[in-house]
Amino acid sequence: MSRPSPQGRSWLEMNWLVHGILDRHLAERAARHARGRLLDVGCGEKPYRALFAPHVAAHVGLDHPKTQHARDAIDVFGAAEVIPILARSCDTILCAAVLEHLAEPARAVSEMYRVLRPGGIVILTAPLFWHLHESPQDFFRYTKFGLQYLFEKAGFEIQEILPLSGFVVTFGQELVYFLHQTWLGRRLRPVATLLGSLIQSVAFILGKIDPTQDFTWMYLVVARKA
Repeated sequence: MSRPSPQGRSWLEMNWLVHGILDRHLAERAARHARGRLLDVGCGEKPYRALFAPHVAAHVGLDHPKTQHARDAIDVFGAAEVIPILARSCDTILCAAVLEHLAEPARAVSEMYRVLRPGGIVILTAPLFWHLHESPQDFFRYTKFGLQYLFEKAGFEIQEILPLSGFVVTFGQELVYFLHQTWLGRRLRPVATLLGSLIQSVAFILGKIDPTQDFTWMYLVVARKA
């Protein structure tokens, strides 16, 4: 998932529901954990800069030279699997919806460990149920057990692994994407947008009482370098 959303449509039209949930949880973790020098791995256009700005001294954006996003916000070009930054030089790492696009995610997590100072925190999100996006650089989906394995193998202490939704939100949001990819979205975009907003609104309300966290679209991980 990314901003702006696929097909050039604003994320406000297609996925305000999941981004609203994600923003809220990231803001809470930023206030609780972020400090010092932040490295934003796979930063793209730094959509979360404003959320973290009150809590960090510097926001350094790292992204691949072949990124599909605009390059204006990138401070360091390089691969997440071989981060071109000195060891123990960062206090916080943000990695939002990037891990699924990495061919060697275990190497990337180990690199995050290397560049963090002792006691440093990684705040990361990765999807479980989500459609193909940013193809062909879309390789994996993650369970909570897979994420725990990757981080603990690299030496991290898991602080939390949080599912961000249940079935209703996941299904509702994906239904909106489906509608925009059908003839309705191509020929009657205003109708698809209105219907999509209605679906997301209903999913937002029902999602508050939905206990089916095994159907989450995304996990949020907070891990600490021991």
